[in-house]
Amino acid sequence: MKIALLGTGFGQAHAAVYAARDDVEVVMFGRDAAKTAKAAGQFGFASSTNMDAAFEDGSFDLVDICLPIPLHAEFVLRALKAGKHALVELPLADDIEDAKRVAEAAARSDKHVFVDMFERFIPANQALFDAVDQGAHGRLEQLTLWNLTAHLWPGASLGLKVLPLEALHSDMDIITRTLGLPQATTVTTVARGADSGAIDAAFRFDGAAARSSISSLMPQAWGARGGYTATFEHGVLDATSTMGFDGRPTGTVTAYTAEGAHELQLPAADQYTAMIGHVLDVVRGEADNQIAPASVLDALQLTLDLDRKVNDPR
Repeated sequence: MKIALLGTGFGQAHAAVYAARDDVEVVMFGRDAAKTAKAAGQFGFASSTNMDAAFEDGSFDLVDICLPIPLHAEFVLRALKAGKHALVELPLADDIEDAKRVAEAAARSDKHVFVDMFERFIPANQALFDAVDQGAHGRLEQLTLWNLTAHLWPGASLGLKVLPLEALHSDMDIITRTLGLPQATTVTTVARGADSGAIDAAFRFDGAAARSSISSLMPQAWGARGGYTATFEHGVLDATSTMGFDGRPTGTVTAYTAEGAHELQLPAADQYTAMIGHVLDVVRGEADNQIAPASVLDALQLTLDLDRKVNDPR
């Protein structure tokens, strides 16, 4: 399978996964020739600055879009028009109407569109989804999600302007997948300059509550830590994780019930490897698409609502 990988920034996270496989051929595309060649060379890929070739060259099967958010919807639609499958970094769009247009176009097409909802492939999150879907502990009544991080990625802003769309979207997906869209949302923020901040968002549902907290105010020695506590009628799931520069969390999930506490035995998994493996399986007709655009619309709507409350609270 031949893949056009657009973007040399976060595209390198996808590139590392492709480079470990022997069933794909990748060309990395970027605007700066020297920078693109250097990035592609780390993984043994060819490089190009002719972005049009990703769509016009009939040899490409999949276009992997790791470009700035305002370009996401436009480039997915362009890929579909060119008769190619598309994988796009989250969020799908920065406007819900654009996202809906992509979902509608994907539904009409015989090609697949995938949104990189990588958190769905984290075993700890899958344990939560399964517990909700199967009713293992009764109804979910309270969900608390938290992520506290230092500035582990040099040059990347983690201020209030970017945190909702680039850091909280995954939490919003977990919330909407387990509880749906909330009846009301309240937000509290803290800013330490333009590039560091914290957001605490509380959500009210009929008979349930959720909270999502994120902070980039932590010192380097802290690293990155996160997790969730899910309180059901008849038990609690409590997850904690730590994450380094490679974006691969390690952690545990403990179930607390009337019978006591026990740690769940979860499979080892790297969410990016699992996500891309899923994409390739679907393209080959070996699986059903679990990260299609239609499946992310509620999470995106809640994320955009939260972004407005944080950055345009008029």
